[in-house]
Amino acid sequence: MKIRSPKEPLLAAVQTAAAVVPSRSPKPVLTNIKFEAESGGAVVSATDLEVGIRATVEGVETLSPGAVLLPSSRLVAILREAAAGTVFEIETDGTAAVVKAPRSEFRLPVEDPLEFPSVAGFPSGPYFELSTPLVHELVRRTVFATDNESSRYALGGVLMELSGTGVIAVGTDGRRLAKMEGPCQVQGGESPEAQPIVPARAMQLVERCLGGPDAPVQIAVRGSEILVRTAGTTISARLVEGRFPRWRDVFPERPDAARVQLVAGPLLAAVRQAAIVTSEQSKGIDFSFEPGQLVLSGRSAESGESRVELPIDYLSAAVRIKLDPRFMSDFLRVLDGGTNVSVEIADPQSACVCRTDDGYGYVIMPLAAD
Repeated sequence: MKIRSPKEPLLAAVQTAAAVVPSRSPKPVLTNIKFEAESGGAVVSATDLEVGIRATVEGVETLSPGAVLLPSSRLVAILREAAAGTVFEIETDGTAAVVKAPRSEFRLPVEDPLEFPSVAGFPSGPYFELSTPLVHELVRRTVFATDNESSRYALGGVLMELSGTGVIAVGTDGRRLAKMEGPCQVQGGESPEAQPIVPARAMQLVERCLGGPDAPVQIAVRGSEILVRTAGTTISARLVEGRFPRWRDVFPERPDAARVQLVAGPLLAAVRQAAIVTSEQSKGIDFSFEPGQLVLSGRSAESGESRVELPIDYLSAAVRIKLDPRFMSDFLRVLDGGTNVSVEIADPQSACVCRTDDGYGYVIMPLAAD
């Protein structure tokens, strides 16, 4: 195998693949990146047996087709340290790989490419198609609420309910729940509805590999695996096994609940101020919705007390609830500061439900009042 490529597209593809390379593995072959060159271009792939990735190298010139395994960390270092615009040649004779630049040369040991596990490409047949901006928000607004340590439910991933009319993504750790929805289409034929639970790590990798806003994101579910194709990259991941909670029960209809319209930025600032005096033993803050104002107060024996007032458009009876400020801050941080947020409170023992106008819902379970 022999290829020639400018530094920038080669480094971009290698760094993308390196994101799934394990630093340590009982299978040393997995610490490599597989480089496959054909007359039509080149692809780099990597896997840790749970998540796999295939990335196209843009602008590569294939001088001789073939495949080679290259040590991930050393290859990234070689490419990163080269000057901008450097043109590299990579060739192998089966016993070693030579990485050449105009004024440098590296000879790296190689392993047999046939020993490297196959990394799935995007399958033929029907698939779901979403817009890149929507997928970006689906990940940002749900992954933070997942829980990798849960054993009762499959909470270590994001539930994606996919159909020909829309997508709903849900993440929860049992104490708060985030839900984002948006439009979705089926391409390439008819596809049955799917409800995969996608590992949080795979969702984050998808976000990292997203292309421009006009590039679609294509999703296929095949058995116990999900495949996502975007911007010349295909990500495959083994689905999380187990039951997901009945999340729709968390969004009850409460016509008598108090509803307050707030703005994300000022509310986040107030929550962060009120939380300054909280501690691990006393981590809750009181949200007191009163006519004309929201009063946030916190206290702890070690740090003292706080009281922060925020003017609001609210004229009904006062209602109070105690919430973990970290959970509220996590929700507000993924929103633009000017986003309008509807906060619904029924009583101190019932969940706080927050919604935005673009299909985002968030539920926080209350803490016990003092």
